[in-house]
Amino acid sequence: MRGRAPDRLCAEAVELAREAAEEAAFPGKVGDHLGAVSEGDRVVTHFFECLEPGYRGWRWAVTVARASRARTVTLDETVLLPGPDAVLAPEWVPWSERLRPGDLGPGDLLPTTADDPRLEPGYTGADVPPPNSVLSQEASEEGDSLAETEDAEVSTNEPGEFPGVPARGSIAAVAEEIGMGRPRVLSRHGLHTAADRWEEAYGPGTPMAQAAPASCVSCGFLVPMAGSLRQAFGVCANEFSPADGRVVSLSYGCGAHSEAAVMPKAPRPAPPVIDETRVDELSLDGGGATGGGATGGDADGGHPEA
Repeated sequence: MRGRAPDRLCAEAVELAREAAEEAAFPGKVGDHLGAVSEGDRVVTHFFECLEPGYRGWRWAVTVARASRARTVTLDETVLLPGPDAVLAPEWVPWSERLRPGDLGPGDLLPTTADDPRLEPGYTGADVPPPNSVLSQEASEEGDSLAETEDAEVSTNEPGEFPGVPARGSIAAVAEEIGMGRPRVLSRHGLHTAADRWEEAYGPGTPMAQAAPASCVSCGFLVPMAGSLRQAFGVCANEFSPADGRVVSLSYGCGAHSEAAVMPKAPRPAPPVIDETRVDELSLDGGGATGGGATGGDADGGHPEA
């Protein structure tokens, strides 16, 4: 449609389009007429320069039209559109990609998706009876009264979707009874991601660990973790340590090590056999120690008379 020649009457309605643009904008904020393009049969859009501060490169687009066989041009719409060199806002990024550690504040909620790779179901299996149970397909055909008799309900809820207390006999109820009530737990990917993050922040490669007298594995302030992470990480409980309350690698270390004061120091070298730092005073005449002089000598230091 834009390739055809614009309608003559619509293309000449520049003043009508300018009035519409000035009505939508503040007075004096509409610039020169930049041209017109055909949008269809007897439909033309006029472009005017936008003089609003902060809208460099934007254009007022005013669309006019006329009915078939009519001589009167009417206004269709007025809108502010960006031009080829307009200043635009950055492309919108979803909040899940913009969020950074530390952005969560009091009262904020951070939902996790159902397919979050950091999590996996806390227990496996669905609340369906095994094939050889009394609640199998053959028994179900006889009616649902058997399920009520056995006091077991078959639930189709996924982990995390239970509206309240799990029904008796369901896998969720059994999981909660044996201490596996969490619908989802860390997956292997989630564990590795957390371990890499902790290793980078409080690991053996940090400057603090490089200058430490010993590693955290031998520190009395280290609180071991549970599960498989205790093989490589613990929690620092030393209030004077820069990692107090943080998850640290067992290879991390700092100057607040519990045994830093009692660690053996490097042995000092033995004193030298020949002391080359002191000067021995010797008599010029070889007569012994200095200061006494020769016995009976004259004042000039010569030999006594015969």
